[in-house]
Amino acid sequence: MKKFIMLHGVNHNMFGKRDPKQYGTITLDEIDESIQKLAQELNVEVETFQTNHEGEMVEKIHEAFLNKLDGVIINAGAWTHYSYAIRDALAILTVPVVEIHMSNIHAREAFRHESVFAEIITGQISGFGEESYLLGVRAAVAASK
Repeated sequence: MKKFIMLHGVNHNMFGKRDPKQYGTITLDEIDESIQKLAQELNVEVETFQTNHEGEMVEKIHEAFLNKLDGVIINAGAWTHYSYAIRDALAILTVPVVEIHMSNIHAREAFRHESVFAEIITGQISGFGEESYLLGVRAAVAASK
């Protein structure tokens, strides 16, 4: 069975409370439940992980490499726009990496328009709320074939 990881970044533990205009009222637990349901349908395994600590995110990416996972889906939140440490960790991977965002980052503040990961990832999905996660999982699974 193929194995993937969904990495949730900084402040995502506050989904459901944080800026409902941008992120809705869905919680991270509800998102993870939807991911697990889709994983069952696709006959894959998807581990989910959330952290507010950049070093922990880097360590989890290293684990994905060392454990030879089949793909990575990442919503790094604000780290997307400035974390070269996470970028460098993602660059180690030799499997599909799909960057996702619930909101349309290109329709928001100018600093959110650029992803420092863009040059090294397989693709980016943004603007579809919770569905961005499910599309990201589907894209990672499709790209890993």
